[in-house]
Amino acid sequence: MFVVTLTYLTDLDRADAVLPDHLAWVDRQYADGVFLASGRRVPRTGGVILAAGLDRAELDRRLATDPFAEQGIAAYEVVEFIAGRVAEGLEPMREG
Repeated sequence: MFVVTLTYLTDLDRADAVLPDHLAWVDRQYADGVFLASGRRVPRTGGVILAAGLDRAELDRRLATDPFAEQGIAAYEVVEFIAGRVAEGLEPMREG
């Protein structure tokens, strides 16, 4: 499983201009079953994504196709972890 943090490299006006394309890309990742949760950081300096069901190379490939990446809007940090314990109801996310 992966936690991905996006940090904006541009002002919010530029990010907002690309946001509809970014959100369409996010929707495709959910449709593929890769994204489990996503949303804005507080304060609004970027976003956070929880992803699973793929390896790091495939995640990196997908992140590179995000319009935010293609247009230099955001930088990405990826942390991989093994979910050894999960809350009730999230058992399918446990790994190991």
